[in-house]
Amino acid sequence: MRRRLHGRGALFDTEPPGLAPRLVGLRPFQHAPSPYEHPRDVPFVVFTGARGLGKSVLLEELRAAYEGHTPIALIDCETEQFAQPPARRPREVWSPVSQALVTIAEQLAEPVADAGRIPFPRLATGLLAVAAGGWNDRDAPRIRQEAERILLLNDTGSWAGGLAGRWVGRVSARLTDTLTGSLSGPPPGSLSGSPSGTLSGALSGSLSGKGPVVEPVIEAALEAFSEGVSPTHRRLRKAATWYRDHPNADGNPKLGLLLLSGHIRAGGDSRVHAEGHLVRALLADLDDAYGGSLPRGHRPGRPVVLIDNAQSPAGVGLIAAVLRDRADGIADRVAFFAGLRGHGHPALRNAARSTLPELARTSGWKPGGTPSSRALLVPLSPLSPDDTPRVVEAACRGLAVPSRLPRAAHRLTGGSPLGTALLAESARQNLPRGAVTPGELLTADLVTHEQHNGRPAYRELLDRLVPNGRRDGLSLRDELSLLAVAHDHESACALATARLPGDFGAAGVLALEARLAEEGLPTAPGQFVGDPLLRALLLLDLHRREPDHDTWKAAHRTLIAHYTDKPGSEGQRVLYRLHHELALGATESAVGYLRDTFHRFGAVEWLSALALLASAPYQPVVAAPDGHDGAGADDRAPVALGRVGTGPRPPDGVDTALHLRVRRLLYGVWQVTDPLVLPDPVVAERLRSELEHLSRLRTADAEPLRRASRYWPKDALAGRPLRVD
Repeated sequence: MRRRLHGRGALFDTEPPGLAPRLVGLRPFQHAPSPYEHPRDVPFVVFTGARGLGKSVLLEELRAAYEGHTPIALIDCETEQFAQPPARRPREVWSPVSQALVTIAEQLAEPVADAGRIPFPRLATGLLAVAAGGWNDRDAPRIRQEAERILLLNDTGSWAGGLAGRWVGRVSARLTDTLTGSLSGPPPGSLSGSPSGTLSGALSGSLSGKGPVVEPVIEAALEAFSEGVSPTHRRLRKAATWYRDHPNADGNPKLGLLLLSGHIRAGGDSRVHAEGHLVRALLADLDDAYGGSLPRGHRPGRPVVLIDNAQSPAGVGLIAAVLRDRADGIADRVAFFAGLRGHGHPALRNAARSTLPELARTSGWKPGGTPSSRALLVPLSPLSPDDTPRVVEAACRGLAVPSRLPRAAHRLTGGSPLGTALLAESARQNLPRGAVTPGELLTADLVTHEQHNGRPAYRELLDRLVPNGRRDGLSLRDELSLLAVAHDHESACALATARLPGDFGAAGVLALEARLAEEGLPTAPGQFVGDPLLRALLLLDLHRREPDHDTWKAAHRTLIAHYTDKPGSEGQRVLYRLHHELALGATESAVGYLRDTFHRFGAVEWLSALALLASAPYQPVVAAPDGHDGAGADDRAPVALGRVGTGPRPPDGVDTALHLRVRRLLYGVWQVTDPLVLPDPVVAERLRSELEHLSRLRTADAEPLRRASRYWPKDALAGRPLRVD
C-alpha cells in the first residue's frame, strides 16, 4: 500500500486476497484477475466510525489501487457541489443524488487499460428530461451548457475530428431553439391529442410553472436521436426506449421521460422513486458496457464506486436506491464502497456487521430479504499500539526520535489514524527545533498541504475532528472546549449556565450530546466528551484561548462551586471538586483526602480515587512580567522523586510519613499518565516502591496495591490506562 495504511491489510492483501480484490475481481495496483467471492450478489461495503479513523484515506487508497485498471469513481458527498444547485438552476429540478450520478458517470466513463470509454445513454436521456423541467427561454447559455454536459455522457471517445463535440453542440442548440417556440403553443406531435395527453400536459406545464416546456424539449431530443444511423444515435434510441418501462408509462418512452421529470419536480417520495430510476439507468449502462459483444465490452473485474461521507443526502439516496434494486432482484456489476460517519444509519438497520480483520479471508456475508441486509457494515478500529510507532518512525526517518515518544503518541491519540499521522508529521517538522513531548508537538506550528503558513498542530487536528458552525459569536469548537471540562450532563449544564449565552442552556447541552453521538464518538463514564484525544485537544484549546487563561480558570472554578454547594453522592462529588482544584494547581486538599481515606477505603476504591484525581489536566502556570500568565516548569517529577520541597506542613496528629508518600505518589501518577508529556521512567519505577510500601501498611486488602505496584509502571510506559482491580 502506497500510504502505509497500517492495520488495513485485510482490505488490500493479495495473498490470500483481501476483501477488495475478492469483490472487485482484480488485484490492487495490478491488472491481474482475482477470484470473486460473490459472483452475483455483491455486498455494499460501508466503512463506519468517527472522524479521524481513516475512512476517507481508505477510499482514496482504493481509488489509487484500481485507477487505470478498472472504471472507478470517488465522490465526497459533503462537498459544496452536492449541497446546493449550481447558479441559476432551479432547486426543484436538482437533487444531491442526480448531481452525484453525473459526477460518478463522468469519472467512470474515462478509458482504462485496453478498454474504451463507457457511454451512459440511459442516464443521459433521463438527466436531460429532468434538467428540461427547469429550462425556459431566458437563460439559453446555461441551458446549452447543461445539455452539452449531459449529452457528453453518451460519448465513447471513438469519433475522429471532434464529430461528437459538434453533434452535441447541434443537439443542444436545437433544444435551446425549441424553448422559444414552445411557449407560444403546443408543439407539433404533442401528446395532447392522445389518451395520455392530459397527464402529459399537467406534468410539462403546471409542475414546471413556466408553461409546456418539458414536453417539446423531450420531443426535440427524441427526434434528434432518431435522425442518424451512427452508434451514438442507436445507443440513444435504445436508451429512450428503456423508459417505456417506467411506472405508468404504458410502454410509451416519451411519457416515461415526462413522468420522470414530473416526479423529480414533485419532490417527496415521488422524487425518491425517480432518483432510483436514474440510479438504475446508470447501472444498466454499466451492465451494457461489460456485457457487450465488442472487444471493449469484455472488461476484467468490476467497476468501482466509492462514496465518502455517505451520511449526507447524496450518499443516503444512492445507497438506498442500490440496495432496493438489489433486494428486488435487479443485479448490477458494481463494487460499491462507502464511508459513513457514525456507527450506522436507520436505512442500514439490518446490515451485517464485521470488523476488518474478520474479513481477511472471507466476508461470511449472505443477503437477506430486506434491502439493508444487502449492505455490510465494517467499523474501522484504531491503530494498535504496535502500529503507532511504525507511523511515527516512518514519518521521522533519519531523525533521532525519543524512545518514549511513539508510545506516548499512542496514549494521546488512542490509535486515531488522523491524530497519529498529524502528530508524526509535526514530529518530522519540529523535532529538529527542540519539540519532543506530545504537548510540544501539538502546540508547535505545523505546515500542511492545505495550510502553507504554519499554525499549531492541535488547531489543525481540531478543525478536522470538530465540524464547523457558529452560534452567537461562538463556534461549535468554543462550546465543546468549555464543556469538555464537564463530567456529565448536570455539570455541563452548570458550565453552560455560567459561561455560555443565556439561550444555550440545557437544550444546547442536549443538542451537543446528540451531535457527539451522531459523529460516532465514544462515551466514557465521568466525561462529557468521551473520546480521549478530542477531549485533550479541546482542553488544550480552552487553556490557550486567552493569554491569561481566564476562561480555563473560570470553567474549573464553576465546577468547584458546583460540586461544593450541592448535596449528592458525596464521595464522587468530592473527587470531582478536588480534580478541578488540581487543574488549577491547588494540590494539598487532594493529598489530604488521599491520606485520610487510605485506611478507610478499600484498596481498589482508594486506587480508583487516586487515578481519577491524577487525570486532572496539568497546565503549569507562573506569573509573567507583563502581568499575564506564562508557561512554568513541570515540577511533578521532582516532587514524585522527593527532590524538591515537601509542601505545606501537614496538620498536627497525622502520619507525616504517609502524608509525604501519598504526595509523592499523587505527583508521580499525575506525571506518568499525562497524555501531553513523556512518562518519566524513573518516576514510573518510583511508583513501584511507593505502592509496595503502602501495601505493607495494610494488614488486609493489600493485594490490589501489590498488583498496582507491578502493573502501573509498565502500563504507564507502554501508554496503557492504569489497571485497577
